[in-house]
Amino acid sequence: MSDYETVIGLEVHAQLKTRSKIFCSCSTQFGNDPNTNTCPICTGMPGVLPVLNKRAVEFAVKMALALDCRVNERSVFARKNYFYPDLPKGYQISQYDQPLAEHGHIKILAQNREKDVGITRIHMEEDAGKSIHSHSEGLSYVDLNRTGVPLMEIVSEPDMRSPEEAAAYLKALRSILRYLDISDGNMEEGSFRCDANVSIRPRGKNELGTRTEIKNLNSFRNVQKALEYEVSRQMDILEDKEEVIQETRLFDPDRGITVSMRGKEEAHDYRYFPDPDLVPLLVDRDWTLRLKKELPELPMARLARFISQYELPHEDSQVLTSERDLADFFEECTRLYAQPKKISNWVMTELLRELNQAATSIKESGFSPGLLAKLVRMVDEGTISNKIAKSLFPEVFASGSDPEKLVQDKGLGQISDSGELERVVDEVISENPDEVQKYQQGRKKLMSFFVGQVMKKTKGQANPGLVNELINRKLG
Repeated sequence: MSDYETVIGLEVHAQLKTRSKIFCSCSTQFGNDPNTNTCPICTGMPGVLPVLNKRAVEFAVKMALALDCRVNERSVFARKNYFYPDLPKGYQISQYDQPLAEHGHIKILAQNREKDVGITRIHMEEDAGKSIHSHSEGLSYVDLNRTGVPLMEIVSEPDMRSPEEAAAYLKALRSILRYLDISDGNMEEGSFRCDANVSIRPRGKNELGTRTEIKNLNSFRNVQKALEYEVSRQMDILEDKEEVIQETRLFDPDRGITVSMRGKEEAHDYRYFPDPDLVPLLVDRDWTLRLKKELPELPMARLARFISQYELPHEDSQVLTSERDLADFFEECTRLYAQPKKISNWVMTELLRELNQAATSIKESGFSPGLLAKLVRMVDEGTISNKIAKSLFPEVFASGSDPEKLVQDKGLGQISDSGELERVVDEVISENPDEVQKYQQGRKKLMSFFVGQVMKKTKGQANPGLVNELINRKLG
């Protein structure tokens, strides 16, 4: 065990899934031509006035409630002043000392144990634009489409003690966002971003060490790799009797290291003050209570229910409840055919493989729960073998074809006629006298060989249970 303890806190920016920006009616659509989702308000033209998007507030309140935060009835938007080319107003509208919500928590599962991570605060703000640097041209471009896109910043307590816990926290947070359908959580498109604050301290001490902030973390894997490197770097510094410098660092994914970006800013560097163009945000308590009643069953609660109600292993339940649409799909399958473990096995192997290969989600694929339920039922009823069912599944998934019709059209029905199978078994026995002798001398593992030969002759259509029974009877 190391002499040092790791202390990690995360600041997550989640883009809220609204159609328009936080203070104007411009589209938030990703991928449009540069500088087309803009107007005088989000580009900061003189004399314009921002108007708060109520749907953005609703989404942020729902997240606060899901994280058991106290929703403040009064919060204030402030101006965070700094200069950068992709910040056209010269300030960002954010919330500072009076945020939307505070003092919540989230339960995570890391290294096979549950842990509570505190939520310090949730506040709303607008996004900045995007700078694009062309090294070949020696030029930089600015795209202001993201300017004014609504963000929710979720700041954790420094409660995580390992990179694995940090990754688990991010996955849990993203899962809740997607369950609530308030953010798509897409790290590649920048709608779910993370900055990490990390420090180390001698084990057993309460005082926090000097922290560094790491930016440019655009995947769960990169978060974990960056933190692992930074923890190792800080340990080396302390073991050399030197001091860690408080600074902001960038993660270089190609080299797997963090590099110094700038000295760490403090709040006073941004000269926060209340935005004079925006009145304080007043959140009605009755409205908050109505929103709380609208919350769906959340991932951890659903996971616990899947384990108890369907008697599924923890690993199965964790995979099935990781996405709301996948959990809904599974439950509809089990409603149509009440064999939860068998349905779970098919979802976790055949279905997830096809979704990954197609680079799509269960919702986008349009695949029907009824088709999977029918396929599993056909196997159980002996209409087709498990092997045939698995060979058919890619076609059923891709085309949405009725598996019963496919089996009929392709002549793939399972052979359960004992007379026909007995003839095939006799052929296999007569063609393999050496294996028969070894089997009768005690090499019982050869059973799989004989079954395989029968399956080969019947093109996988033989009823495996009946085949086993016939071989056992004939070979003793």
